[in-house]
Amino acid sequence: METQTLAMAQEIDFSMLALFARASFAVKVVMILLIVASFWSWAIIIQKSLTYRRTRGQSDAFDRAFWSGEPLDELFEQIGAEPKSASERIFSAGMMEWRRSHRQDGGMIPGAAPRIDRSMDVAIAKETEALNGGLSFLATVGSTAPFVGLFGTVWGIMNAFEEIALQQNTNLAVVAPGIAEALLATALGLLAAIPAVVFYNKLSADSDRIIGTYEAFADEFSTILSRQLDS
Repeated sequence: METQTLAMAQEIDFSMLALFARASFAVKVVMILLIVASFWSWAIIIQKSLTYRRTRGQSDAFDRAFWSGEPLDELFEQIGAEPKSASERIFSAGMMEWRRSHRQDGGMIPGAAPRIDRSMDVAIAKETEALNGGLSFLATVGSTAPFVGLFGTVWGIMNAFEEIALQQNTNLAVVAPGIAEALLATALGLLAAIPAVVFYNKLSADSDRIIGTYEAFADEFSTILSRQLDS
């Protein structure tokens, strides 16, 4: 009897496609959601990694130009009305407010320094929002995907026990397919959650470092302009 049961179990297809095909509708929906979430997470991970690398390169290039000794007015004119990088946009925000703060007689409108700081802070806030866009989705997937997969597993095991009760049979050939289908949902949940958590932490740290360079540059630029105001 045991040999016959093992032979029947060996004939069952346990490939992922077969397990998905045999799963109940609710479990299939869970699996599809987790697969979509996984692909979406990887798309965000790849896009953000490329964006951060490009941003760091642009920031380094602007820093070299800014500290090259070239007059700031000339650098501002070279950047033009449409800055290409985040560093250039922050610099342009400060320079535009600096120019607006000059009166026609050459004097400065009172309160120029705080206004310049606020202009650059607003520009940094916009760049921060752009850098962090999509990271909340990774955090959501990382925290919820295991529970979604667990829901699919619980639902699948419940159906497996119902099948056992209907057939009045607890041999391996009856139990194994239902349990395997249910556990596949948990596996897909972990497959979606683990990369999302790992790369969320990495990308968040990268974003914080980039934002830190923006804030440091804004402070240095503000200090330079303050010296000119005091003189």
